[in-house]
Amino acid sequence: MYRMTREEIKAYLNRIGIKEIQPPTKEYLFALHQAHVNALSWQTVDIFAGKPAAIGFEQSVRLVLNDKSGYCFHLNGAFSSLLHSLGYKVHLHRAGVQPLGEQPRVNSFHLSLSVDLVNEAETEERWIVDVGLGDMPYEPIPLRYGMYEQGPLSYKVVQSGAVPQGWRLVHDPLASFAGVDIDAAVLGSLEEFMPKHEFYSRSPESPWARIFLVRQRNASQSNELRGCVWSKRDKNGLAKVEVASKSEWLDLLNDVFGERLAGYSALEKDDLWKRVEAAHVEWKATKALS
Repeated sequence: MYRMTREEIKAYLNRIGIKEIQPPTKEYLFALHQAHVNALSWQTVDIFAGKPAAIGFEQSVRLVLNDKSGYCFHLNGAFSSLLHSLGYKVHLHRAGVQPLGEQPRVNSFHLSLSVDLVNEAETEERWIVDVGLGDMPYEPIPLRYGMYEQGPLSYKVVQSGAVPQGWRLVHDPLASFAGVDIDAAVLGSLEEFMPKHEFYSRSPESPWARIFLVRQRNASQSNELRGCVWSKRDKNGLAKVEVASKSEWLDLLNDVFGERLAGYSALEKDDLWKRVEAAHVEWKATKALS
C-alpha cells in the first residue's frame, strides 16, 4: 500500500476539510470518514467523458490532490492509503454490489475496506469503512450484526450468503441498490481489481460509459445526479428535480456534490452538458411512449 509523505497527507486532509494530523483513534477515523464522503463525490464523470483515470494507490491519491474524484476503486484506494499513512491498520477486501432485482454477489467489482481498532477492553474490533459507495455509509460501521441508522438512511450488517465467512451490508430499503457483500479474506494489492476497472472504464458494455452519474452523502441527506435528474433523500423522503440548463447543472455539481469538473476545459464541459441533455431528451421521449 502506498505510504504518503507528510506534505501529501496535509494536502489530502486540506482537500477534505480536516485541519490537522491526529493520532489514529476511533474518533479521528469517524471525522475522516465523514469529511471524505462530504467532500468527495462518487462519480462516473471521467469514464463517461472517455478520460478514465488509473486506480493504483498513488494515482488515486494524486487524483484527490488534483481536486478530482472517482468511483470505488479510486476513492477507497486513496482513502486506504491515507489511513495507512496515518497509522491505521486497514485491510482491502473483494466485494460486490447487488443491484435491485439481482442476486447478491462478490465479483470484485467493488473494493471494500475494514479497519481494526483497539477498544476500551484492549482488544481489537473490526470496523466496516467505505467511502466509495456513493450514498452509503456516512461513517464507519462496526462489524457486528445488527441495524445501524445514519441520518435518513438505515443499514443492516448480516452474514453474507454469497461468500463463506463474509459479511453483507444491507442498504436502506428505499435506496438505489440492495446492498454489498464482502469477502473476509484480506488482499495485499489492487491486482484483483485491475481487470474489473479495465472493463468498467473502457468496455463499450460498461454501464458507466453511458451514464453521467454522481452521488454524495452527508449527515442529513443523500444526493444523486443522474444525467439531468437530481434525487435528494432526507428525513422528509425523496424529492426529484429536473435540471433544465447548463448553468443550473454546473452550479448543482459544484454546490451540492463538490464536483468542479477539474481538468475539463470550458469546451469539454459544454460537450458533457450537450451529451447529458441529449440523453435526457431521448429518455423523456421513450418514457412518454411507454
